[in-house]
Formats: sequence, C-alpha cells, structure tokens
Amino acid sequence: MSDSGSTLDQVFCYGTLLPGQERWHFLEPFVLESEPDQVTGRLYDTGLGYPAAYFDRGGVIHGIRFRLDPHRLEEALSRLDEIEGAVEGMYHRVAVVTGTGVKVYAYQYGGEGLGLTDLPSGNWLSR
Repeated sequence: MSDSGSTLDQVFCYGTLLPGQERWHFLEPFVLESEPDQVTGRLYDTGLGYPAAYFDRGGVIHGIRFRLDPHRLEEALSRLDEIEGAVEGMYHRVAVVTGTGVKVYAYQYGGEGLGLTDLPSGNWLSR
C-alpha cells in the first residue's frame, strides 16, 4: 500500500470483540497491537448479549483500539463487516476519532434504539 499513511488500519472495539468476549476469536488473528482508548458517544445494552453504540451522542464509550495487520486489512475488515451484520444494516462501519486523537473504524448500531438500556459508565465489561 503506497498510501499507508492515509489508510485506516485501526479499529475501536467496545463489546463482544474485546479480549475474553465471545467474538474476540474473529478479531484476534488480525491484531498487531492494542491500547485502551475511548470515543465520544453513548453505549447501550441491547438485552441480547451485545452492546449498541451511537457515536453522534454525548458521553464516553470505553474500549480498546486495535492496530490490524496491514497485509490482511481488507480480509479483517470484510470479516468484521460480516460478523457485525454490516451487510444487513445491523451495524455500520464508520470512522471516528478516539480520545487519543487517532482516526479509527468503529461499528455504530443501525437499529432504531427501541428497547435499549443506557449504560452511563460507557463500559460494556463493567455493566
């Protein structure tokens, strides 16, 4: 990739893709580095075993920023899009800027927001 400086190769995760969670094994093979970080937004419990995030709302969402293997970036993003239901519109991959100023991909909930329970802590693991 000749323009690697402008390529987004990091993803911010806040729920079931975190280490120790049920979908971590999908992300783990692509991860080179990780660092705790946060983004502006609101986190909600769907009541279905996974969280929903809206990045266009005030608040803070805590999670981890993962740098992905640049040689497998397209494969990684394709896999994440698939498991996050991006094709069906369940979640949308968007670009956001983290609290440390890094532009990353993150998955925003695509649903209406009905039946969601606000998680004021912004931390899925401490719900």
